[in-house]
Amino acid sequence: MNSIISCQQVCYHYDDGLHTTTILDNLNLEVGQAESVAILGQSGCGKSTLLNLLGGIDRPSSGKVWIHNIDTVTLNENQITKLRGQYLGFVYQFHHLLKDFTALKNVMLPLLIRGVKNTLAKTQAETLLKVVGLENRTTHLPAELSGGERQRVAVARAIITQPKCLLADEPTGNLDATNANQILDLMLQLNQQQNCALVIVTHDKKIATKMERVLLLENGKLREA
Repeated sequence: MNSIISCQQVCYHYDDGLHTTTILDNLNLEVGQAESVAILGQSGCGKSTLLNLLGGIDRPSSGKVWIHNIDTVTLNENQITKLRGQYLGFVYQFHHLLKDFTALKNVMLPLLIRGVKNTLAKTQAETLLKVVGLENRTTHLPAELSGGERQRVAVARAIITQPKCLLADEPTGNLDATNANQILDLMLQLNQQQNCALVIVTHDKKIATKMERVLLLENGKLREA
């Protein structure tokens, strides 16, 4: 299997000066290209920590994490930021949209940061907003959008750079059942149509039933659920 993300013997712990708390313990994981994976676990089990390690946001206490066959442990912060921007997209429980930017500007932003010309970034952002069903909401600010609409904008922003893997942390946690199903179906559609791997960490077993693989994070390790 060609992996877009790979973890080998990953450990993560923190020390408060008195005690060392282990969050992840010799964890292994392979995420194949265009694969969809759900990682289940109780609150506080380390799901968000694991996602941050997969995305190169945090670094393991020991072990290895590869993104597109590149060993992230050997990279400095600038290198890993560039790698993350090239291969990964992120969707969180809270949309993290810039409140003073329209939906269109929020989606354009990752391309503008890359140096893409404004006209091209605008065209691509408009296309994606149409894909997520928001072609009539492009000029609206986040405060003028519903919760489901804001999360759709966040998904469009995450995929505008055409990442190889989308990492999602409880992406439907703040949504009602109808909007949650729509957002999940949208991400799975993008997973299939754009060959973009999808990793969702969640405590919702209903989400897991729609994914190709389901893993359980328990006692610092992953196992097939």
